[in-house]
Amino acid sequence: MKAFSRVLRPLTVGIRREDPGRIWERRAPLTPEAVQDLVTKQDVQVQVESCDRRIFTDDEYLEAGASIRKDLSAAHILLGIKEPTLSSLQLSPAPSPNSSTDVTRTYMMFSHTAKGQAYNLPLLSCFLGDKELPRLIDFELLTDAVNGKRTVGFGWYAGVAGVFEALSSMAHSHLEFGVASPFLFTPRPHTQPSLDHLREALHAIGARIAAEGTPKALGPFIVGLTGTGNVAEGCLSALSELPIVKVAVRDLPALVKDPETNLRKIYLVHALPSDYFTRIDGGKYARDHYYAHPSQYSSNFAQTIAPYLTLFLNGAGWAPGYPRIMTNEQLAASLTLAQEVGGARFTNIGDISCDPEGGLEFLTHATTLSAPFFKARPASLPQYLPSVTMMAVDILPSSIPLDASRGFSRALVPYLESLIASYGGDNSGDRIEALNRATIVNKGELAPKHQWLQERVDAWRASTTKPTTSSHGNLKAKRVVMFGSGMVAGPAVDKLAERSDVRLVIASNSHLEMEKLRGNHYNVQYREIDMGKHADVSRLVEESDVVISLLPAHFHPVVAEHCIQHKKHMITASYISDSMKALHFCALESDVLLLNEIGLDPGIDHCSAISLISRLQAQNKKIVSFISFCGGLPAPGVEDMGPLKYKFSWSPRGVLTAALNSAKFRLFGEEKNIFGANLLRSYFPQVPVMPSVPLEGYANRDSLPYAATYHLGPVPKLRTLVRGTLRYPGYSERLQFFKDIGLLELNGTIALNDWIDFIPLSQKLKQELHPEAKHIDLQYVEDDAGHLEALRWLLAGPTPPLPAKPMAPLDIFTVLLAYKLQYAPHEHDMVVLSHEFITKSVSEPLAPEEVHTSLLVAYGDDKYSAMARTVGLPVALAALEVLDGKVPVRGVVGPGDASIREPVLAGMESVGLGMEEISGASETVEKALQLDISDA
Repeated sequence: MKAFSRVLRPLTVGIRREDPGRIWERRAPLTPEAVQDLVTKQDVQVQVESCDRRIFTDDEYLEAGASIRKDLSAAHILLGIKEPTLSSLQLSPAPSPNSSTDVTRTYMMFSHTAKGQAYNLPLLSCFLGDKELPRLIDFELLTDAVNGKRTVGFGWYAGVAGVFEALSSMAHSHLEFGVASPFLFTPRPHTQPSLDHLREALHAIGARIAAEGTPKALGPFIVGLTGTGNVAEGCLSALSELPIVKVAVRDLPALVKDPETNLRKIYLVHALPSDYFTRIDGGKYARDHYYAHPSQYSSNFAQTIAPYLTLFLNGAGWAPGYPRIMTNEQLAASLTLAQEVGGARFTNIGDISCDPEGGLEFLTHATTLSAPFFKARPASLPQYLPSVTMMAVDILPSSIPLDASRGFSRALVPYLESLIASYGGDNSGDRIEALNRATIVNKGELAPKHQWLQERVDAWRASTTKPTTSSHGNLKAKRVVMFGSGMVAGPAVDKLAERSDVRLVIASNSHLEMEKLRGNHYNVQYREIDMGKHADVSRLVEESDVVISLLPAHFHPVVAEHCIQHKKHMITASYISDSMKALHFCALESDVLLLNEIGLDPGIDHCSAISLISRLQAQNKKIVSFISFCGGLPAPGVEDMGPLKYKFSWSPRGVLTAALNSAKFRLFGEEKNIFGANLLRSYFPQVPVMPSVPLEGYANRDSLPYAATYHLGPVPKLRTLVRGTLRYPGYSERLQFFKDIGLLELNGTIALNDWIDFIPLSQKLKQELHPEAKHIDLQYVEDDAGHLEALRWLLAGPTPPLPAKPMAPLDIFTVLLAYKLQYAPHEHDMVVLSHEFITKSVSEPLAPEEVHTSLLVAYGDDKYSAMARTVGLPVALAALEVLDGKVPVRGVVGPGDASIREPVLAGMESVGLGMEEISGASETVEKALQLDISDA
């Protein structure tokens, strides 16, 4: 028999494209010059995964001798900066360059797995198990054998970039303080092509300070720096462009008190651990003793250093078990001392080490290059003390990608050459030993010093369904695309991202919103998209398993048509529109589910109502009255709710247009038909669903079809059937007044030159469109109800930018209210959902009626509004059920089927958002509504 042998392939090095969701990650592990050397001197192939964002272009790599590929399935060694997406992993062996056998691949990256980081346990798990899985080498663990110092990294560049970002954010903060400093001219790192350009700009600022000085209002300009490693060295290098005078900690009090201190200098105190860590027993700091017994030390940084600093650059690392540089309680004490010193001291920090809730406890989260700083204000900080501006970008070297990549490449190449040689059988030398020390996983097993991670991986695997791998070695994932990134998306993203087998793509036209939503989720990506480009929308739908639409309602049918075309299921929280209903039979023919009305209202209201109704009917009880009210409101503790006693946690336009809808309902045997023009006049002054909180309400659209939806029987057989919206007392009358003067007019447009024109122009347009309507002359309005004061409030104080083009009054009013009635950071909203069921026994007709209530009261927190949680979570919970193949229904439907409603209700219960059910109430909402109607 003739023998065949496989043609040997040269060893191939692959340069990965970084995760598309990391929009600022432009660094590369190898420069084109390094690639050229590998190709010409090492006789290896280099393949580069195509990327238009990378600091070096595809053409530069082509010219250097590399080939550009869509994937790196042929690569033996795969290089990248950050961790890859799980779906892109090449896990199967590659053909050996030396024989007809296969060899395992090698991944080199900053994997962020060596410390057992929970968010990357799925990544680590992918490398564990089969002996043919790739080797994982972490750049962070490449060290010198003598002193253990890292040899490949970006720390120095983080320090350099951190100085520029911190100076820039500090200058912005000083503007708020009322002072413009020379550092306003500090360029942010990503705005300059190279480090040389940045240095030139900072040197020019330094020359200006040397000539003109810093602002007197700030006093002596003192920069504090901690850390002794590469980060601190980078900071010192950047600061050397300024007229620096180094001072000791002991010099600080005299420096700020001396009126003769030279303001043409920048004073730098490089604080070492011995300057601020002291032994609790009174002994002196000793490095070896500190690392052996960290619990015996505490920090006095807050008293001896912080109060004197204009800018603090933190370059010191931290680990659990070690004392913090400053706690939340110490921050308050430090700011109190800083207030006495003056000069806006210790209100600006660049935390380059970026350990959330670490060395600086009040650093709550890392920031991004898109939004580099935030105001830190722990709950324990007294109101009279200022917030602290925190710059804590966690990918600072990415902002100077050219210089950072060049430096990294120079350091990496010697190790890469040794790794290449090892594939040829040469496994000797110091660098091979260093590569072995930096190996976390090899042949499916953790390296000995990392064996402790196995327990964490096993626990993670036990907590979730283990993803399977395809024949190509790539991880299979369940793919979800979410169109929209607005107010309610956050909780949905978090819930979906909890599942390690889910890959979520957020599609929106807002980079900032998507980057914030992505956060630290390893399995979330995002794509900027124009919904008018149907080919792009279609492609995203085709690549998914389930589609979520959180877009404005008119987009849902568009997305649904793509879902039908590609046979993908879709979930949305909105009402079933006529356009959506028209797609029902097409969806059935394509075996597609188009699930609607799975938010709060509609959504949880349906699920909870149908669930309890079915249980009551199973007990042989007949529903004679069903009343349901829902509302999103400011929490009772919010002090300034404005003239409507309302603030916006969802679409302001949707709130206003809801007050224009017609309504139908049945109350004590009589059907009520209220036209939209009269809805606000026909409100219910008392809706007693919360005993301690007075509420009013108005009817919500047509309640009568819900007799069929909820299986309540024929409408004429029901005594009462009402669905309504809750508001605080006074809302309806106030909004009716605004409507009477034309502010809710949807027809016609007006153009504003000044906000003061809004009311008269709206009145004029209403007169023109509705000459028969009663005109309200504001000059003769008696203001017993406070309506005129409300108008003055609307136009007083800060107002938003004027609309750039003519708009309907209602749309202009939306802009104004969204600006004036937005929630402040410390304010929270409240959601109230209430059902009342009055039943009669079928078997005992003479038995007294029973009252059953079901109530949900939810409050927003510092992360999400109650509205976002109660709309976003049901969407995500339903999407996961559909994704797992547990929902058999098809076509255009709501959440009534048990396969949808019961898991969603259980999921809401598990996160503390379940409905509280009570039987036996004496006072009924039905009676209160009857009194209101009769008194009206």
